[in-house]
Amino acid sequence: MRTFANVQELKAAVGETFGPTEWRTVTQDQVNTFADATDDHQWIHVDVERAKEGPFGGTIAHGYLTLSLLPSFMFSLVKVEGIAMGVNYGLNKVRFPRPVPVGARVRAVGELTDVKGTPAGYLSNLKMTIEIEGEKRPACVAETLSLYVPAE
Repeated sequence: MRTFANVQELKAAVGETFGPTEWRTVTQDQVNTFADATDDHQWIHVDVERAKEGPFGGTIAHGYLTLSLLPSFMFSLVKVEGIAMGVNYGLNKVRFPRPVPVGARVRAVGELTDVKGTPAGYLSNLKMTIEIEGEKRPACVAETLSLYVPAE
């Protein structure tokens, strides 16, 4: 993890890459829980037997499940101190180049592409790439936006 004493230090790090994080295994239990939470029970995610005969040879994680791993990965890559709070401001471009098979291990790398001042604080853009162990193409590439509100 890279810790910054304040937003100015973070701003000076634009262009740097952080990570990779530790590997995490995506489990069928995670996929099933996500399916229940989102009402997305498509067979390629939850029907283990049918998915064996499907296009991926087994069940795969939902793309949005993969995306939902970003906060935990981000917290292990970057920490900014000297702020009142940091909040998720949203996403720019998000892509899912490759599905994540259940049982695969994933990790993330972040590239800080921008930090700019706004009336509410400092908006950072951290381009996150979720990699799948043993695969050339990533599972997810997303531009994550975080707003850092200065401490008063």
